Amino acid sequence: MEAKSIQRRHGDEMNQLLELVRAVGKESGGPSRTVYPRPGDRLDQDLGIDSLARAELIMRCEREFQVNLPESAVQAETPEQLLDAVIKAGATPRRLPRKEPQYAPSAKEPGGNPEQARTLLEALDWHAQQHPQRTHLYIYGDKEEPEQLTYGELDRRASEVAAGLRERGIGADDTVALMLPTSRDYFVSFIGILLAGAVPVPLYPPARPTQLEEHLRRHGRILTNAGARVLVTVPQARRIAQLLKAEAPELECVITADRLAQLPGGRPGLNRRTDDLAMLQYTSGSTGDPKGISLAHKHLLANIRAIGGRIEATSEDFFVSWLPLYHDMGLIGAWFGSLYFGCPLAIMSPLAFLAHPLQWLWTIHRHRATLSASPNFGYELCVRAARSGALEGMDLSSWRIAFNGAESVSPATLDRFYATFRANGLRWETLMPVYGLAEAAVGLTISRPGRGPWVDAIHREVFTRSGEAQPAAENDPNPLHFVSCGPPLDGYEVRVVDTNDRELPERRQGAIQFCGPSATSGYYRNRRLNADLFHGTWLDSGDLGYLAKGELFVTGRIKDMIIRAGRNVYPHEVEQAVGEIEGVRKGCVAVFASPEEDTGIERLVIVAETHEQDPDRRQLMERQIMERVTELTDIPPDDVRLPPAHSVLKTSSGKIRRRATCELYANNRLGKPSRSVWWQIARLSASVAGARLSQHLKGTKETLYAGYAWSVFGLIALPTWLAVIVLPRRRWRWAVSRSALRTVAKLLGIPIEVAGLENLPNDRRVVFVANHASYIDPLVLTAALPRNVRFLAKQELRSSFFARVLLERLGTLMVERFDSQRARQEADRAEQVLCAGDSLAFFPEGTFTRAPGVRRFHLGAFQVAARARTPLIPVALSGTRSVLRGTEWFPRRLHLRVSVGRPIEPHGDDWQEIIRLRDEARTFIVFGSGEPDLIED
Repeated sequence: MEAKSIQRRHGDEMNQLLELVRAVGKESGGPSRTVYPRPGDRLDQDLGIDSLARAELIMRCEREFQVNLPESAVQAETPEQLLDAVIKAGATPRRLPRKEPQYAPSAKEPGGNPEQARTLLEALDWHAQQHPQRTHLYIYGDKEEPEQLTYGELDRRASEVAAGLRERGIGADDTVALMLPTSRDYFVSFIGILLAGAVPVPLYPPARPTQLEEHLRRHGRILTNAGARVLVTVPQARRIAQLLKAEAPELECVITADRLAQLPGGRPGLNRRTDDLAMLQYTSGSTGDPKGISLAHKHLLANIRAIGGRIEATSEDFFVSWLPLYHDMGLIGAWFGSLYFGCPLAIMSPLAFLAHPLQWLWTIHRHRATLSASPNFGYELCVRAARSGALEGMDLSSWRIAFNGAESVSPATLDRFYATFRANGLRWETLMPVYGLAEAAVGLTISRPGRGPWVDAIHREVFTRSGEAQPAAENDPNPLHFVSCGPPLDGYEVRVVDTNDRELPERRQGAIQFCGPSATSGYYRNRRLNADLFHGTWLDSGDLGYLAKGELFVTGRIKDMIIRAGRNVYPHEVEQAVGEIEGVRKGCVAVFASPEEDTGIERLVIVAETHEQDPDRRQLMERQIMERVTELTDIPPDDVRLPPAHSVLKTSSGKIRRRATCELYANNRLGKPSRSVWWQIARLSASVAGARLSQHLKGTKETLYAGYAWSVFGLIALPTWLAVIVLPRRRWRWAVSRSALRTVAKLLGIPIEVAGLENLPNDRRVVFVANHASYIDPLVLTAALPRNVRFLAKQELRSSFFARVLLERLGTLMVERFDSQRARQEADRAEQVLCAGDSLAFFPEGTFTRAPGVRRFHLGAFQVAARARTPLIPVALSGTRSVLRGTEWFPRRLHLRVSVGRPIEPHGDDWQEIIRLRDEARTFIVFGSGEPDLIED
């Protein structure tokens, strides 16, 4: 009755609104019946208006009706409900963005960070003691002015929640689920759970009130896996508490934050330990195995400190966020990071962002914010929302870091966002693609501030066939583009491995693994998944990528990559291209490989949702999809399906579930209810069998090569060692060694390219300095240099009889690395060797690790060259780390390059001259090796 009354009294407005719905539905590939949408049609199921199209509809409504709609308008399910929101909003004056900044942090305000804190609670306690009146949070809701929450008030209110939990028997290590929207209650409840000694379990709230019952039912698996005894949630959920308890038997209480805080809260003692569990971060589990990532206080603080150190965070920064608080990027990165470093956080809800994307940027303007973050789609949505006049007066010049992570980063989006907002003060170097995952807390690789994105253009044909990320030529008409996510954070390591966990060289695609101080201890109560997560000390990210110059490029998910006709096809790239075709529902395309039942050959399948019913139009769409995919990949799809809306399955966060959609396709169930989980798992196992066999054969080939390499080396090493022992002259010993090593390289198919030999001065002693990346570095130098040199080697090698005898016969100087007195004596001995006419070869880094990069140089070599007035020759080695990396003993066949630099003449032996020699040599070596400078300012 109420809806009909609205229609009678506001018939013209309803017609206007329906026209907007029709236009947006048509542009987004909506169904044919959106030509005549009806007031009671459901925006999503009937009219094909998805979340992004809904945001566009909200923006058009505001312009058409000159109103500011509240964020709750995003939850409208029909045009009737949306018109009701428009009418109510019309009763209040339309708000315009403030042009003048407000709430900018003052440099006079106290700041700092709790460096000695061992837990999140100790970090909050430090701030509450140091500056209780300092504003910690600016919480934006429907009102123009934000609600402010100080450190002292957060601490006090959280203590009241903790008292309420303890009154209900909640204590140490109990789990408490938290399902609240972005609000004061969320922050207070989270800290209150920790103060009670319990473990918070953040869950995402339902997108719409009508979905509450279904939403809670689907969370039963997570609540059961976590063993949650209490659920803190919205008042509406209490009416179905008994139903929820049936889904999660251990759940004792469903309660609101207000009811928990009715008891006076005495501040409990801070008796939590750094190893205690601080939270469970669930990344999935509503329909499958729950993946609750266990994160202790030490994990969170280690990651926060590493990120803050990399981006140079201080209490003078200001963070603005719209990210959901159940996601690691919004919870840990935005809130915990701001809490620790003492920088204010202005936060708005995800629904508010979807309703008004530009309000995010206006909030950055308003607070003169320096830090903010978003997945790629958020930046794209702002570009789409930007209209003439909408940006007038906006100033983004204070923004120094715009994190872009949590999903694939599009180079095109980076370009569009910068082009759209650079007139508003946005700088290119502000944009910072990053990579992280909940298993590492939040962040793993981040660039240093001030550089801007590095977009790598690579040869498409080579990459899709072999996985080698070969840089594309400048005139390449169709390269692939991947964006660097930066180098690993300090204290973390990243490696790329093949299917047998053997580390791959740079610019070779493989599985990304990591280790570091915030690596999770595992999935909560799920041993089966833990077995797949850990690979010794390394954790599997589930992603594919490659390394270049020590930086990580993420290329896709392992489970999603398609191998067909010897070529790799990346679903996300194809899905994005198909989604641009008229009539296809954007964001509702799935690309996967499905094996034929008779032959087992994988077929490339495109599933694109559409509401189009006209046979001629559908036929045209199929032809356009075939042409677009073939143009992009050089592989025509074997099958194109155009099912109705909601046929392509998605996760709760909107990501395409390709494997599950593939199962529906294989069983001819697209658009129908999906079968049971066990059936999907069984079908999945069969679909990946072919790919695993191919990977196994490749690994076997590499294993055979490694065995061959060691056999060749062993057969030549023994007679060479004997020859070195018996030959009376050192130059003869060197000639035999050099010849043997060149023979080994030739037999193993490892070419050694040497450049710059013309720089060597004739018949003159020199000091060579080279980067150190592998055990084979001295062997490569011996094979490459045409003159005899005397290496400096660590004293520990004397413990091996064969190594000691060989090195002594070749004139190697054994040095002590850890005794400063002995080190000075050996430096004098090295200078005497030079004065006697021999050349020396140093590795000034002293040692090497598996991770790429040129490390700090010790000054001994440069001091010896300066004091002896001997030319210094820098030598850059490239490729040795990938042939034999770190402490691994699995050689690979790759190209090696040795670059010999021009002599650097010393002009004295004072401190400044020694530093000059080091810096000039280092500049050449960093450039020639192609590895990052790890002490670069």
